[in-house]
Amino acid sequence: MKLRDYQIELSNKGAEILQRLKIVYLAMEVRTGKTLTSLEIAKLYGAKNVLFLTKKKAIQSILNDYNAMQYSYNIVVINNESVHTINPKLFDLVISDEHHRNAAFPKPNKVTKYIREHFGHLPMIFLSGTPTPENYSQIFHQFWCSCYSPFREINFYKWANNYVTKGTIYTSYGQAIDYSKAKQEIIKPIIDRYMITFTQKEAGFETEVNENVLHVEMNPKIYELAKRLRKDRVIEGKAEVILADTGVKLMSKLHQLYSGTCKFESGNAATLDLTKALFIANHFKGVKIAIFYKFKQEYEALKEVFGELLTTDLEVFNSTDKCIALQIVSGREGISLKAAKYLVYYNIDFSAVSYWQSRDRLTTMERKTNDVYWIFTKGGIEENIYKSVLNKKDYTLSIFKRDYGIRNTEKQQVRI
Repeated sequence: MKLRDYQIELSNKGAEILQRLKIVYLAMEVRTGKTLTSLEIAKLYGAKNVLFLTKKKAIQSILNDYNAMQYSYNIVVINNESVHTINPKLFDLVISDEHHRNAAFPKPNKVTKYIREHFGHLPMIFLSGTPTPENYSQIFHQFWCSCYSPFREINFYKWANNYVTKGTIYTSYGQAIDYSKAKQEIIKPIIDRYMITFTQKEAGFETEVNENVLHVEMNPKIYELAKRLRKDRVIEGKAEVILADTGVKLMSKLHQLYSGTCKFESGNAATLDLTKALFIANHFKGVKIAIFYKFKQEYEALKEVFGELLTTDLEVFNSTDKCIALQIVSGREGISLKAAKYLVYYNIDFSAVSYWQSRDRLTTMERKTNDVYWIFTKGGIEENIYKSVLNKKDYTLSIFKRDYGIRNTEKQQVRI
C-alpha cells in the first residue's frame, strides 16, 4: 500500500498542526483516505502508542491499513463504547474517527465525557467528513473533549452565551431554548487553524451518484393499519398493542408500518408485510447488492426472503457472491461497500448525516458511477423524509406534524 501524493502533503501539514496545537481535525470527505492520513500523521508526530477510536465495523479495515503500511508504533483500535476499558496512561496520542459523534449539545454524551476526563490531556487527531452536519453548535463538544480546545468555556451553556443566538422551540414536552443558531462567522475563524479540509473533487474523484426512487404497493392491510393509527393513536390486537400516544411515537410507528414491520408496546416486533423485501429480491435478482435498513425487524424480513444469500459480515460480503444488509446508522461510516454493484435502501433514516454519508459507501477513485436505489412505499412516509434529508435537514417532529396536519397528538389517546 502506498500513500497518494495529496495524502503525503496533508499528513505533513497535519503533523505540523498537531505539534503546534495538540489538535488537528481532518475534515476530509468520505473515501479520500482520512484513516491513512491520520496513521501517517501519527508516524510523523513521533507517537509510540496510539489509541484509535472508531466504530466496531471499521476496526478490521483500520488494522489492515496499519499493517499494510508497516508502521513501527503500537496501535490499539477499539469501538468508542469500549473506551472505558482502556488505560489512558498507555498512550501518547488519540485518533478519534467519525468525531462528529461527539457533537451532541447542549449536553455531551457519555463517551465524550469519558474521553475528556481520561484522555483529554493527550494530543488528538479528529476525523470526520461532516464536522458540523447540521449547525455550528455541534462543534463545541468536539473540541471540549480535549484540554487543548480553543474554547475556554467549561460547558456548552457558558459557551452559548458568547457564540449562540438563542431562540425558542416547541416540542412534545413543551417550550425549550433553541441552541442551534451558533454564530458561524465568529466560530469558524477560531477553529480554522486546527482544520484540514479536503474534498473528493480535490482528490480527483469523478464519481457520479445516480439516485433512483422505486415505489412499491404494500398489502392493503398496511394502509388500513396506518390510517387507523393516525385516527385513533392506538390499535389493540389479540396479543399486541400498537400505541402512538405522542407525536414522536406516531412518526416512528408510521415509519415502521409503511415498510411492513412494527415494534409493539410489549417490545416484541413482527413482520407484517414482505412486499418490500420480495421486491428487492426480484428486482435485483442475480446482482450483488448492499442493502441499508432502518429497523431491526426489517433485517428479519430481508433474511426471510434472501436466506443464505444474505450476510451482515463485511469480510464474507467481500469474498463471496452474497449480498450484505446493514443497519443504516452503524453502516454509514468507516466502511467500503465497493464490492456491491448497487446500493439499495429498504428504508430511510430521519438523519441528513445518514443520507449523505451512507450513499458514498460505494465510492472509489476508480469508480465512475454509484447507482443508488430507494425503495419507497406508495403513499408512505419515506418520500417526505427523502425530501428533507436531500436538503441537508433532519426529518423532525415539527416537519412530520406539518406534513400530516397533526396538532397536539401527544394529548390524544383513543382506545378502540
